[in-house]
Amino acid sequence: MAYKIMIMGASYGSLLASKLLFGGHSIHLICLPAEADLINAEGFEVRLPVRGRKDPVILKSKNLPGKVTAGPASGVNPADYDLVGLAMQEPQYRSPGVRELLDAVAKSRVPCMSIMNMPPLPYVRRIKGLDHDLLKPAYTDPTVWDSFDPATLTLNSPDPQAIRPPDEKINVLQVTLPTNFKVARFESDKSTAILRQLEKDVEAARFDTPEGKIELPVKLRVYDSIFVPLAKWAMLCAGNYRTVTADGMRTAKEAVHTDLEASRSVYNFVNDLCVKIGADPNDLVPFEKYAAAAESLTRPASAARALNNGAPNIERADKLVQLIARQKGLSHPTLDATVALVDARLDANRKKAAA
Repeated sequence: MAYKIMIMGASYGSLLASKLLFGGHSIHLICLPAEADLINAEGFEVRLPVRGRKDPVILKSKNLPGKVTAGPASGVNPADYDLVGLAMQEPQYRSPGVRELLDAVAKSRVPCMSIMNMPPLPYVRRIKGLDHDLLKPAYTDPTVWDSFDPATLTLNSPDPQAIRPPDEKINVLQVTLPTNFKVARFESDKSTAILRQLEKDVEAARFDTPEGKIELPVKLRVYDSIFVPLAKWAMLCAGNYRTVTADGMRTAKEAVHTDLEASRSVYNFVNDLCVKIGADPNDLVPFEKYAAAAESLTRPASAARALNNGAPNIERADKLVQLIARQKGLSHPTLDATVALVDARLDANRKKAAA
């Protein structure tokens, strides 16, 4: 069965879209006008590294079985879709137009899958035993999530890494780490069945090359545990947010490997916290596997790049983890220092913007 899927955010969203198009689904991307015009005229392109091949495989949306369109946040009825994906950065959901569309998505009760590093507040409400109101300071504007029923929302861990190459058109995405998307099931079996069908479609996809059809990396994996996507938290706290420095930024590889024991300590602290709130240790990724992957992360994380560009708000998964840890009577000096540093950089950016 072919589904109609809306994805809010065409940058990272085009990576997941490129995989779903193999199943013949119709994808509508919500994005800025210049992006939408280019995608509607030319489609989009995703460059995917494949083990054993010197050059990346180039997926052109116009050559894939499904159909892709793009447009603004206005004039869209979420009820027209079978599934909605959230692929923007968390602060963007308070933007005029986007905020209203997000609220309409919530009220439509269409199954909604977040593909953000920062889990939406309604998803965190699916975790029992936390005072969820005390977590609101980690969000740019927690009120944008007020209309959601947690049962209609799930989280897809954005483990694959990708960038917009700076010297290319804005409809080109370069995948730098081709790992899998890991999505938790919905509470509803009916909504979960959509995810399981998409999982099968991505698994079955094959790409034509001169040597024959090949299997592609970046699968979609569906899990029964709501904690599997939270495996990303330890990676964010040990790597991504530690690419932020007092006066600039460093690569994720440097953040992890400059002091491997400090990285291991904060990583294992976050994994232990996830277990304390309900995760099975098998839901999580061991530090050694992440440290090996970090060897190839030769750019600063998006949070550090945004801070360097003067952003007044970024996703604060670091602060969310810190606040959850405090509820459990726990803290870690490296995580606390990271949160304080990001707070200070954001404060400086806001003062500069207001001057």
